[in-house]
Amino acid sequence: MLLHATSLYAAILGGLLLYLSIKVIKARRAARVSVGDGGDEALLRAIRTQGNFVEYTPLCLILIGLVEANGLSVWLVHGLGVLLVAGRGLHALGLAPGDGKMPFRVRGMQLTFLAIALAVAANLGGFVWGFVN
Repeated sequence: MLLHATSLYAAILGGLLLYLSIKVIKARRAARVSVGDGGDEALLRAIRTQGNFVEYTPLCLILIGLVEANGLSVWLVHGLGVLLVAGRGLHALGLAPGDGKMPFRVRGMQLTFLAIALAVAANLGGFVWGFVN
């Protein structure tokens, strides 16, 4: 049975999304707000942490999956996956209600952007190389 490396990172990130979603639910209950953020900063942070996650993670996972599907190095796939998981995890820490640290948020976005940029470059490079050859 062939296992795809991208599925490992999708599973890890899926777990992180569940965690972030539960934090939103708990913050909503604590603030007694069902829609929006009600002006509650902890709820707003939880919502934006989850929102930012779903804005960046799916496309990057697709790009990583395409790197893998195109037969590029499994080490590249793992490198991209680790970058994405680390970036999303640090970003979530940096936006945590009450104890968020801005450097974690910034570093998390940098790692996320690096994963996206490298996955884009790998897919474009693989396409161009395949087209030329």
